[in-house]
Amino acid sequence: MVAYATIWLQPRLGTDVALLNGMVREIIANNWVDHSFIESRVEGGMQAFLELKELVEKYTPEVTEKITGVPAQKIKDAARIYATAKTAMVATGMGMSQQVTGTHNVFSLLNMILVTGKIGKERCGIDPPRGQNNVQGATDVGCHPAMYPGYIPVSDVENRRKVAQVWGVPFERLSDRPGLTTVEIIQAAYHGKIKGLYIMGENPMISDPNLNHTEEALQKLDFLVVQDIFHTETTRFAHVVLPASSWAEKNGTFVNSDRRVLRVRKAVDCPGEAREDWRIIHELAARMGKPMPNYRNEAEIFDELAKVTPIMAGISHARLEEHGIQWPCPTPEHPGTSTLYTEKFNTPTGKAKLFPVEHVDQTERATPEYPFILNSGRILYHYHTGTMSRRNKALTNFTNQPYVIIHPNDASKLGVKHGERVRITSSRGTLVTQVHIADEVLEGELFMPWHYTEAQVNRLTRDELDPYSRIAPFKISAVKVEVLS
Repeated sequence: MVAYATIWLQPRLGTDVALLNGMVREIIANNWVDHSFIESRVEGGMQAFLELKELVEKYTPEVTEKITGVPAQKIKDAARIYATAKTAMVATGMGMSQQVTGTHNVFSLLNMILVTGKIGKERCGIDPPRGQNNVQGATDVGCHPAMYPGYIPVSDVENRRKVAQVWGVPFERLSDRPGLTTVEIIQAAYHGKIKGLYIMGENPMISDPNLNHTEEALQKLDFLVVQDIFHTETTRFAHVVLPASSWAEKNGTFVNSDRRVLRVRKAVDCPGEAREDWRIIHELAARMGKPMPNYRNEAEIFDELAKVTPIMAGISHARLEEHGIQWPCPTPEHPGTSTLYTEKFNTPTGKAKLFPVEHVDQTERATPEYPFILNSGRILYHYHTGTMSRRNKALTNFTNQPYVIIHPNDASKLGVKHGERVRITSSRGTLVTQVHIADEVLEGELFMPWHYTEAQVNRLTRDELDPYSRIAPFKISAVKVEVLS
């Protein structure tokens, strides 16, 4: 997207808070502030704003440039363009949250959005697109360790009573304690606290951080079930593999990034012994002596979801026949909601909150032994762990080999040429890949896509967690590079 940008802000890895604080300071210094929005829509009003103003005062464009490497004039220009625009959207990648300071990154971004009033109105707001198809829909309906369907905390007693009644289970059986995140599950398995694991449509032996640790954890399990449409790097550790269905082989719904619930319709039958995921779970429950209701189709399952998911209470397969509907949609007559927070925010007070936070150095930094900082992520032509996209010739024709991007000056210092092989090592693991020389990265920084089993970048990343979000820092790993003869 850089090719289409008016301004490209390229901060050093791990300096997002400083950059955003610098932009907020510039916005305040030029009075590009929406005072009425702050007074009416933000907790603490102008007093909260003054606390933020005091914190960001030190982040002058020049100081921010020293921290981030972004030229002071670019910071000024970007702040002006955003703050003075009639409408402005913010879209973020996974890197905003996949750091040990990820929550503070988001706080800083929200501070900028709130002081300019760029939310709660048409064509304004924030869009953090999800990393995989229908991750939005999965979390909407309760695939979350701390939330029941509709993002209602597990601690909400009245909601648990309602859910228990709809599900036909004793209220006492529904826990009021948050569960474990993905990384925490693997850590618990490593320490013997989890003996069995059921993995659906996920390939943690590519996508999890600190893969050497993940591998040891999976090997310690007494029993592992993997449900997927293909064999993956994870199925080789499984005691049982259940053949699932692809998106084209089932009916149901997806939810996209603007909360639009959409129908998906079966195009082809499942091959061989493969079944729709819900049918596998349904039969497993029956064989384990805990039969579920005798659902006849996916529409009936969605009707049950609507009963326990207030944001989707008014949606049904029948209503989705002609077009999608954006939640919240509380009743069958409701048209859906195109823009959130036009009147109030989803907080106890109905108001948003400013969270002034300081920039702090990352816990992992370059050292003489590991002088480079490695970033990792997706590329245009492959999807997540490559389980599907690397089986597609149209995509593999574009690119099908792992690589690391190195800045031309660093490549010159290392004496490495484009296409040559290097060994990359962190304190957690090592891998071999080929060099791609480009100025898409800063000096001292590297980038690797993590779709490739031939060079598993997550052998190098760490499973330290953001203390608030419990998300791992996939984006910042100290490494060294050795040229292979």
